[in-house]
Amino acid sequence: MKGRENKPHIGIFGRRNYGKSSLINALTGQDIAIVSEMAGTTTDPVKKSIEIFGIGPVILIDTAGIDDVGELGKKRVAKTDEVLRIIDLAVIVINRYLWEEPERKLLAQLQKTETPFVIINNKSDEWQENKPDVIDGYPVVSISAITGEGMQELIQKMVAAMPSSAYMSHSLLGDVIAPGEVVLLITPIDSEAPESRMILPQVQAIRDVLDNDAIAVVLKEDKVADYIEKFPPPALVITDSQVFGHIAPLIPVEIPLTSFSIMLAHHKGDFASYLKGTPHVEQLKDNDHILILESCTHLTSCEDIGRVKIPAWLQKYTGKKLNFTFVSGLEQLPDISRFAMVIQCGGCMITRKQLHNRLRIAIEHNIPITNYGMLIAYINGIFNRAVQVFID
Repeated sequence: MKGRENKPHIGIFGRRNYGKSSLINALTGQDIAIVSEMAGTTTDPVKKSIEIFGIGPVILIDTAGIDDVGELGKKRVAKTDEVLRIIDLAVIVINRYLWEEPERKLLAQLQKTETPFVIINNKSDEWQENKPDVIDGYPVVSISAITGEGMQELIQKMVAAMPSSAYMSHSLLGDVIAPGEVVLLITPIDSEAPESRMILPQVQAIRDVLDNDAIAVVLKEDKVADYIEKFPPPALVITDSQVFGHIAPLIPVEIPLTSFSIMLAHHKGDFASYLKGTPHVEQLKDNDHILILESCTHLTSCEDIGRVKIPAWLQKYTGKKLNFTFVSGLEQLPDISRFAMVIQCGGCMITRKQLHNRLRIAIEHNIPITNYGMLIAYINGIFNRAVQVFID
């Protein structure tokens, strides 16, 4: 599941028995979703990975009807509402060109999260009257998931509506390095490192350095002193955040130093809010509640950065007894109002939109937010140095 979450997500929304599952099957060319004349067939959201020409790999999410009823129906609708937090694009399915309160409520939710959308009228093969191309002031595409009518136009509309930031690979380091420059990448190998491979941010950094025609030098933390002594100074040093305390004294202050996590914070996080929120650690009090957000699910160990090391470092630095809550993957967030601070991981496993939607709730409640790497840099007294490369 981990590799899939980084793809753009497209949510399919509409009332019960409006043909959402048939649309999923038509887009994928497979019988992925259950199709039935009985309303309410789809219960929990169903995900399917497909390739859309013009966008690339995406995740389609089939949801329960937005008009579901009864106690069980309310739970299904709540699950559908959760999908709104993780999508990059919405497809609103209507029938018989009806646009009423359920659709207007859904649209208001999408506008609140600044999520683009495409409106389609499905089952157009069953509609013999005039087919309007505008509903409530918004363009509408007439399609039939059964006959294939309008499917190409729908795909074109989806490609046009999808934000380029959701699928285009913008450079991680292109605005801070130049062709021919040496970038030193420090990658500790401990129990948290995956067996026989490197973690995703490290791989992404190596690829981005090469894409920018620069030179990537990769080594472990115990080889840094030898490298600095024997070779010309690199243009930039990027380290794993958790060895900041060991690495910072070894790198001359005139050499820019940052971390993989801070690189991701600048690339896809709310960097300005991180900068503002990180110093709030100085104001934490005994028994404050801290929310730690992980973008993936994994087994924890005694060296786990988010669940073990950061809580220990933060309590040691502040001298306070703090309470920690952990949320992994794209799980629903708890009541945000009780937290004094939110700490987000780099977010390498989720899309930029998903990350910003997770943080939006805290920002709206005026709760300070920070990022793993920026917090660790602050605790180690090198916050300004670690973020400077992305501020100049």
